[in-house]
Amino acid sequence: MKKLIALLLCLMLAIPVFAMADDTVEITLWTYPIGSWGSAETVDGIIASFNAVHPGIKVTVQYLDYTSGDDQVTTAIEARTTPDIIMEGPERLVANWGAAGKMLDISDLWTDTRDDIIAASPAVEAACRNAEGKYFEYPLCMTTHCMVINYNDFEKADALQYIDETTHTWTTENFLKAIDALNAAGFLPTAVIYCGGQGGDQGTRALVTNLYSGQFTSADHSAYTMDTEENIKALTLLQSLVNEGKLEADPAIVAGDEIALFCNSTISMGFCWNASAAVSNKASLADDVKVFPMAFPSDDGIPELQGGIWGFGLFDNGNEARVAAAKTFVKFVCDDPSQAAASVYASGFFPTRASLGDIYAGTEKAENGDYAIFMPFLGDYYQVTPNWAAQRTEWWNLLQRIFAGGDVATEVATYCANANK
Repeated sequence: MKKLIALLLCLMLAIPVFAMADDTVEITLWTYPIGSWGSAETVDGIIASFNAVHPGIKVTVQYLDYTSGDDQVTTAIEARTTPDIIMEGPERLVANWGAAGKMLDISDLWTDTRDDIIAASPAVEAACRNAEGKYFEYPLCMTTHCMVINYNDFEKADALQYIDETTHTWTTENFLKAIDALNAAGFLPTAVIYCGGQGGDQGTRALVTNLYSGQFTSADHSAYTMDTEENIKALTLLQSLVNEGKLEADPAIVAGDEIALFCNSTISMGFCWNASAAVSNKASLADDVKVFPMAFPSDDGIPELQGGIWGFGLFDNGNEARVAAAKTFVKFVCDDPSQAAASVYASGFFPTRASLGDIYAGTEKAENGDYAIFMPFLGDYYQVTPNWAAQRTEWWNLLQRIFAGGDVATEVATYCANANK
């Protein structure tokens, strides 16, 4: 009898163990449209690969856009319904939600990969942590944003002489000569400075700061510095070009609209482009458009391009099982030997791990590899400056006021006062 009772007790104790082993941990992933990471078909495939290795973790996905996504996250924070994982960049994960104390310190994820990430770009490692050394982002991919010209239009206007076709760079002086040549050849409008919202604002920021080697923020990322002599000079130049009809400024459009104008051959240059854009817009190119990516023009011919870094952050939801599952998913996506390259490939950008090398060679996205030429021009990752989200609104409002005829110095002073609150 004692042996029977003992056996029954053992069976009773074993039941919870087996039940727990069969339990599925459910986690949520919210992702902004970073290349094909905005596609359910692509992300479902990545999750299927993950579940083949980790069947006990169920991942539910919600797709955000850059129009309402930030509001959705803010609402979730206030309602305490944030996802376990969110995919975006340091400006949100580190400088916004991390600085507000909403994100988990995921320094433990960096233990084995920190050197590999730094070898790819020291700027990535620095952007993913705060001043106290807490990491709020685990990076997957990166890029440098550039601009683009229609090679055919430049050739017809005899303007190819003003670009370096090997390095894809040009000077401010030659940029102005190219505009004159395009105008003289009847290519109007040559380009459009879009300022209808924050979409693609990295392009207009880089255009302004490169013209005379200005800096968008202070070196320590504590203040916005558009009120320097170099930046005011650049904005004044652009205002003059618009007033003279050599360029157009449109307060009603954002970068997506400008890209469409370039692809349908309405304009000869676009200020919002990168490797991912080249792939996603390939099917919409008019027959007479030959894409030729360019760095932004600079007075010394050495551009400082704005970078993009994307990866994963974890919200602090106070559930250890979900946190562990979320970390397992992130490490699989970013570091698993069979998955990491495919995860980056889905973004259309470049790996933040030097060990992955060229992931595009021999693939249908082989032309993406051509954009690696711009990576050495990666400039300061200033998007981690405080008040970033509000600054973005101030930026396009500044452009609207300037191109409506406002005094540049006065409008810049207003921008800086509001952005630096």
